[in-house]
Amino acid sequence: MREEEREVATLGGGCFWCLEAVFEQVLGVESVVSGYAGGHVQTPSYETVCQGMTGHAEVVQLRFNPDKITYREILEIFFSVHDPTTLNRQGNDVGTQYRSIIFCHTAEQRRTAETFIRELQSKLGGTVVTEVRDEAPFFEAEPYHQRYFENNPTQGYCRLVVAPKVGKLHHLFPKYAKRNAGDT
Repeated sequence: MREEEREVATLGGGCFWCLEAVFEQVLGVESVVSGYAGGHVQTPSYETVCQGMTGHAEVVQLRFNPDKITYREILEIFFSVHDPTTLNRQGNDVGTQYRSIIFCHTAEQRRTAETFIRELQSKLGGTVVTEVRDEAPFFEAEPYHQRYFENNPTQGYCRLVVAPKVGKLHHLFPKYAKRNAGDT
C-alpha cells in the first residue's frame, strides 16, 4: 500500500506515554508519535505544555492502514483505554494538557467521531466530555518521550499506569493486538 493510502489519526486522552504504548501494540497501526496539538504557542515543549499555559494537549499521532483497522476501531480502542468522562484529568494527571480530545483530519473522521460519541453518551448517560476538533498543527514531542514505555518498562509510572492500559488492550481487543514485535 502506498503512503498516501494510509490514514492519520490524532488523539489525546491523558499522558501520551499511555496512548503511545497502547497503539504501538495495535495491528494495522504503522507508526505512533507522541506530541502536542491544539494550543496557541508555535514552539511548545514538555515543560511549557505541563505548565498548562500553551493550550496544547498531549496527543499521539497515528499512521494506520485502513485495510487492516478502521478509524472507528481505532476510536473503540481509544475510548476503552482512557476515561472520556473526566474533564481535564486522567487519574492523577490533572490539567488541560490531559484532556480527552480528537483532532479530525477529514470530514469522515469527524462524522465517525461524533457518531461514536453520541452512541457512547447514550450508553453512559451523557457524560462524555471528549472534544472533537478539526486537525490542528502537530508538534512532535522531545525524543526522550518517543517509545517511552518500550524504553522504560520498569519506571514507576510505566508499571503502575501504562502497563495496565496495554494489558487492557490485549484483554478487550485480542484480535487487534500484536503478538510479536514484528507484527504489523
